[in-house]
This record gives sequence, structure tokens and C-alpha cells, in this order.
Amino acid sequence: MAEAAEKEFWRWKEYNWHNPDLDWRSAEIVAAGVDVGSVSSQAVIMADGELYAFASMRTGPDSPASAENAFNWAIAGTGLTLPDVHCTVGTGYGRVNVPFAHKTVTEIACHARGANFIYGPAVKTVLDMGGQDCKAIRCDEKGRVTSFLMNDKCAAGTGRGMEVFADLLGVSIEDAGEMSLRVDSEPEPVSSTCVVFAKTEAIGLLRAGWSRERVLAAYSSAMAHRVVALLERIGVEPEFAVTGGIAKNAGVVRRIEKELGVKAARTSYDTQIAGALGAALFARALAQKGK
Repeated sequence: MAEAAEKEFWRWKEYNWHNPDLDWRSAEIVAAGVDVGSVSSQAVIMADGELYAFASMRTGPDSPASAENAFNWAIAGTGLTLPDVHCTVGTGYGRVNVPFAHKTVTEIACHARGANFIYGPAVKTVLDMGGQDCKAIRCDEKGRVTSFLMNDKCAAGTGRGMEVFADLLGVSIEDAGEMSLRVDSEPEPVSSTCVVFAKTEAIGLLRAGWSRERVLAAYSSAMAHRVVALLERIGVEPEFAVTGGIAKNAGVVRRIEKELGVKAARTSYDTQIAGALGAALFARALAQKGK
């Protein structure tokens, strides 16, 4: 029982990856992007415009250390070192604290560019559901931002809000989305717009006999509704894509799709690296200019 009580259900898996079929040594330009977010940090390495390596981990209390840790984990075991990288761009909440970045670019621009790479040039509307804010972005066929709106006033409707609920319910954050879909009928969304009050409301629902699946469905529905309101203000033009960690939450994404009447684009890429990937693309362009 003690072990179960100590488990942190909100903790998602940290990971790194590199492409064994690519050799960075033969690349003309090696570029890096580092996205230091409020909740997670990602680093992406590209070799001549191809995805070579990345890492995703929890952001710590020290943004420069988080940037360095993510970068070092991305290059672990590859033989690549920082001096081998021609240009690095920092982005995200802590972009000004990436000590080895040659330039910083906003996360809005980087997510649009990253989504363009991941989903293709047909994508014109991007929803970035981050750890503590949401951004609705319109972009052109080259991934250039044409307009955007964001909501950063509360953690409700963000990745951190879902983490709070996963921990409250004792549900693994990776399982929360699918669990929220296992209901016979869709409950009314939680009414509170603040994650603290929503948590209190959820506790009341549990005491009233609601299952964890039903409470998750009510919260996921509320998240989707808040996000759709943001998207409708900017206008949704297909193709539509979602980036960030919440893009992996099927319960939230399907409810967004249902409210919008639009299917989100699918991809085999990791949606959580979109910002860092966009930053690496900007870094490559800067390196090409320098040459």
C-alpha cells in the first residue's frame, strides 16, 4: 500500500532517440533546437534537414540546466558534441535561458514550422496544447505564422491540468485519455474554469459515486470545450493539426474533433517535439545563411 501511495501518476515517460541510419559526420549542416517549456523540455538534432536525434524530459527548476540536460541526452551515444553543431536555436517559456543558443525564436513560430515539417504543407491551423498554456495558430503552406491566439490564464485546459487530475484519480497520465472514452454516455463537462476549483468539483463527483472514467470524461470534455472556443475565435481551416503532449491524449483530441466537426491530422512523429523541431529548422536556415 505504501508503494502505491508514493507513486506519482502524473509522471509521463522521459525518453530519447536517434536515427541509426543517419551519420551526422557526413552532414553539411548539423542544427539543433531546444524547447524549454514550463513543464517539459525537448532537444532536437537535425542533419541536413533530416531528423537525427531528440530527447524529451521534465523541465527542472533551473532553465539553463534543463536545456543542457535535454541536449546532452539527445546526443548521448551518438559521438556528437556541442562544437559539432553549426547552429542552435532556443524556444519555449525558457528560451532566453538556453546558454548555448545562437538565437531565440518564439514557440508560436517554432510550433508552426515544426507542424509544417511533421504534418506537411497542407496544415493551415495548429493547436499547441502546452504544459501551462494553449495556442491556436494559423499558418501558410511554408509554416509561417499568419495569426494566433493564446490562453495562458489558468492551467485548466493544459497539460498540467491533466496531470493534476491523473494524480488525483490515481490514473497513469498515459492511460487518462483512453480511460475517459470508456463511458456509456458523455457526462456534462466540469463547470469550473480554474483547475483548483475543477479539482474540488471532481472530488465531489467521486464522493457522489462517479467512476474515475466518468470524472475523466467530464474534465476532458471541459478541456476540449475551452480549446474549441479559442480555435473558433481564430477560425479553423483544414488541414488541422495538434502539437504538444496533450496531442497524445485521445480523449481530449477526439472531443475537440467532435465539437469542431473536423478531424485532426495524424502522424507517426512525436507531437511533443514540434517546438524543438521547428527551432532546429530555424537553426538550419540560419546556418545556411551563414555559409
